[in-house]
Amino acid sequence: MEAVIDTGDTAWILIATALVTMMTPALGFFYGGMVRKKNLLSTLNLSFITMGLIGVQWVLYGYTLAFGPTQGGWIGGLDFLGLNGVGAAPDPNYSATIPAIAFAAFQMTFAVITPALITGAFVERIRFRTFLVFTLLWATVIYAPLAHWVWAVGGVLRTYGALDFAGGTVVHIAAGFSALAFALVIRGRRGYGSISIEPNNIPLTVLGAGLLWVGWFGFNGGSALGANGLAFTALMNTNVAAAAAAVVWMLLAWSDKKPSVLGIVTGAVVGLVAITPAAGFVTPLAAILIGAVGAPISYYSIKFIHSRRLDESLDVWGCHGMAGMWGALATGLFATKSINEFGADGLFYGNPNQFVIQLVAAVGAAIFAFVLTFVIAKGLDKILGLSVSESEEEVGLDVSEHGERAYA
Repeated sequence: MEAVIDTGDTAWILIATALVTMMTPALGFFYGGMVRKKNLLSTLNLSFITMGLIGVQWVLYGYTLAFGPTQGGWIGGLDFLGLNGVGAAPDPNYSATIPAIAFAAFQMTFAVITPALITGAFVERIRFRTFLVFTLLWATVIYAPLAHWVWAVGGVLRTYGALDFAGGTVVHIAAGFSALAFALVIRGRRGYGSISIEPNNIPLTVLGAGLLWVGWFGFNGGSALGANGLAFTALMNTNVAAAAAAVVWMLLAWSDKKPSVLGIVTGAVVGLVAITPAAGFVTPLAAILIGAVGAPISYYSIKFIHSRRLDESLDVWGCHGMAGMWGALATGLFATKSINEFGADGLFYGNPNQFVIQLVAAVGAAIFAFVLTFVIAKGLDKILGLSVSESEEEVGLDVSEHGERAYA
């Protein structure tokens, strides 16, 4: 039977694509508010230029590496170079009721935001030209293969039975563990651990977090690829997980000292991360638990990194890597076919094997992303240098790298 375009599904994916596109500049706001004033423009730009770089890379060859016909389950073939053959007709493998190019555009937004997430690990000292090369390399040799393994027909992890509704493994585990690897290679900021490094604009971070929360409805709800009940289940799960994590983070911070606004919005983002792989597979009550448990996992992961004096500047590993890991494992606990018949039952629904599958997939993805990022960062450090000079850092990257100031 010939695939027929559903206008309602297509309209929803258009909206979801716009929502997720908004998330990358929102991420720039979220990160930008947490750095010093002299690095605000630089930090905003790391997210914004990624939209340019990966927006082009995805069309030229990124999409075909991720979703082209599988080559042994490891990478896509080159059939879709330049989006050749990806047009208005549906692709029954991925987009039975929407145009194939709508699916490609929606997936592009994920490919864009994932390397942008990593930028939080090295803000305030990254050399801009090195960042550009790193981003293109990372998107090509880490993101595209992982997306193929998890989401493509014939991909090794999809065939194995791993579940990842909207990118817990492909986006958050990959970005978080890559951030940790990069932070281990690049030098820390001058004075890190001995001087106070204060955020320049927490309201900007709150704005970014709010826009991320709204955009995540497209991120997770859009991953249903249709205007249907599953999309609204994913949307509800997304909201309640973020809400639970924000409340729990507030309580954790309050028990330590004060319930900071920066902490509360960070908690919300952690909840959004944690529910991402499970959003279309679990009940709303399970989503509350996933968000609530994700908050202390990330909270204490961040404390651990700080105790080790590692300058992973904006806690990408704790917020994305560890919350994403928890979300992937929680999917193996709480998934139920009563929510999504195309998913699987998890451990708490009589299928302990699904938890094992999730564990193997999540740990495998983390190791793959960490090792390759470490190798890439080491190579680039030798060839181009990862960080600016100490004098350039002292002036600030806005001036030394871009010749501008955020404020007169």
